[in-house]
Amino acid sequence: MIPFGLLFTHRMARSLLRAKPSVDQRVDAFYTGSIAKNIISTAQTNGGIITLDDLKKYKVIIRKPVQIKYRNYTITSCPAPSSGIIALSALGILENFDISNSSSINTTTHLLDEAIKFAYGQRMSIGDPAFVKNVTDLQTFYLQKSTSKELADRISLSTTFPSYYYNPENYTAQRESGTSHLVTADASGLVVSLTSTVNYYFGSQLMTEDGIILNDEMDDFSTPGTSNGFGYIATPANYIAPYKRPLSSISPTIVEDNEGNFHFATGAAGGSRIITATLQSLWHVLDQGMDVQSAINAPRLHDQIVPLTTTFEYTYDNATTAYMAALGHNVTWVAPGQSVVQGVTRDRNGVFAAASDGRKLDSGSTIY
Repeated sequence: MIPFGLLFTHRMARSLLRAKPSVDQRVDAFYTGSIAKNIISTAQTNGGIITLDDLKKYKVIIRKPVQIKYRNYTITSCPAPSSGIIALSALGILENFDISNSSSINTTTHLLDEAIKFAYGQRMSIGDPAFVKNVTDLQTFYLQKSTSKELADRISLSTTFPSYYYNPENYTAQRESGTSHLVTADASGLVVSLTSTVNYYFGSQLMTEDGIILNDEMDDFSTPGTSNGFGYIATPANYIAPYKRPLSSISPTIVEDNEGNFHFATGAAGGSRIITATLQSLWHVLDQGMDVQSAINAPRLHDQIVPLTTTFEYTYDNATTAYMAALGHNVTWVAPGQSVVQGVTRDRNGVFAAASDGRKLDSGSTIY
């Protein structure tokens, strides 16, 4: 008899039963036990070079989050080698403008895209702080009000610019899909915004006999002269090195009001589009006053400098995209679903609202 409220699936149960001999070993089961051995065997059988010693030496690193004051809010996200820093940098630039008026959506969309391009230009200089010098100082610099103001002053309301204007290193390209995000919060103020990923669809498309899907996170590193599966160009700060962590787009974010109370938590899946999707959900909720479901449902744009295209979902307003094209943006179109956002809000009366992105099948939200 299965108790009420307990979800049971045969496939997951079989995976757990296969792993059962190692359960008592707890963490060691994954890093040195039978689960680890099956991971290594699966990888090496298919040409991988990972060893048991690699897993044994792996250490979890807890890093200090990055944080900004944005209007009347305190916003916290994850530092390098993740990309919360980039989403916050774009917000810092946008704080220098009034982006709350829906009647000026054409200008606001242009400002949004320009801020995104400057922020993605900054991303090209960051990497694993354990391997790249001065990354911590660089993040502090990016989030300074003076830096944001300087970049905001470089934005023209009448035109856009070539890629090198936003990309100081002038990197060029020769030319995340297996990601999920969840947000949860409770009445005590405990909030979790979590992104998990195996990178591309089903990672490396290999599964151990324990039912563990192996990721292909090596694609998140840079390889000289190439771009990765999400179109990111190669940057030296993200070149491969032993025990180095690759640069990631994940940007889980939590917002507090001016009294320190939880207000909004969000994050996204979608490879290189994670940053822009997260940023736009923040913009819609914090500046435009949208409810969380409307904010997530709203059509999105994406721009990462290289390639120099501004991509809009098909549902974006045609008048706005025509305006953007007239300013010199290289407008292209994609079907909705390239990024998927989740979010939870709490108003000043303590009322929660949860929303999930309908762009992804079986995505859902609940309050209880």
